[in-house]
Amino acid sequence: MTTSLITGTAGFIGSHLAETLLNIGHTVIGIDNFNDYYDPQLKHQNNTILTKHPNYTFIKGDIRNSETINTLFKTHSIDIVIHLAAMAGVRYSIENPTLYFDVNINGTLTLLEACRHHNIKKLLFASSSSVYGNNQKVPFSESDTVDFPVSPYAASKKAGELICYNYHHLFNMNITCIRFFTVYGPRQRPEMAIHKFTRMIDQNETIPVFNNGNCLRDYTYIDDIIQGIQKIMDSNFTYDIVNLGESAITSTLDMIRIIESSLGKKAILNLLPPQPGDVDQTYANISHAKETYGYSPQVSLQDGINRFIKWYTTTSPQYIPLKPRYR
Repeated sequence: MTTSLITGTAGFIGSHLAETLLNIGHTVIGIDNFNDYYDPQLKHQNNTILTKHPNYTFIKGDIRNSETINTLFKTHSIDIVIHLAAMAGVRYSIENPTLYFDVNINGTLTLLEACRHHNIKKLLFASSSSVYGNNQKVPFSESDTVDFPVSPYAASKKAGELICYNYHHLFNMNITCIRFFTVYGPRQRPEMAIHKFTRMIDQNETIPVFNNGNCLRDYTYIDDIIQGIQKIMDSNFTYDIVNLGESAITSTLDMIRIIESSLGKKAILNLLPPQPGDVDQTYANISHAKETYGYSPQVSLQDGINRFIKWYTTTSPQYIPLKPRYR
């Protein structure tokens, strides 16, 4: 039986991954600090789903705390680490770069040091499509230059990739950095576009639409992301960087139209200029993920939004009143 440590296990991607692994027989150790970037009640609700499973152990703690992390590794025999914990979000990182670099760089370094000293040889690191910045070559390939991040969040993720390579090189750790492309679905963070816009349309609020709705995004449904993570986990990687996306692009305005159709309500739009830190588009070349790991995304944006709206309208009424810090 595989024992997986998931950092950020109470978050959006973390809770889905933990639930999937538990259901296929893994033992899962989870760690999360329930920070207040958005309402911690949402993370507690995610974690409650997991605590019902007998093979799940949860530790409340911060990845920057070396004592907590080292105690965790001493207490549990861990086969693989999936490092998802991070300060997320582009716009908040511009206001709080010190916090982002502390959590995303120092936290990652603390975890890698613990892996090194406890002889953990297999780790997945959650990176982001943000590292590509305003890359003019599309679709984005893993071999593209990523030296021009346009937000502290993106810079912190690029730094994390470099640190991971350093530990692979020096200590023979097998590490894959996964660049996620705009993941959405049930339990999505409430400040992310699809969740935020759905809530605001449902509550008849005016939506701020930046770059006049012309931003292009590669939206990837959570089930496809979990499929990709599992396939990489089960492979014999050494060091790698992998895009996980849908490899299809949709404008913000078109995405809103799909939500309107699925929700059965019209949006009230306030078209605005671009915001600092936002990129014009994200677009994943996923040929490496397909050819090397057998990754095969299945869920179109239309189908994925329909699934999200069903969750929103039937499963998550308790989520609606809870306001994220950034709208």
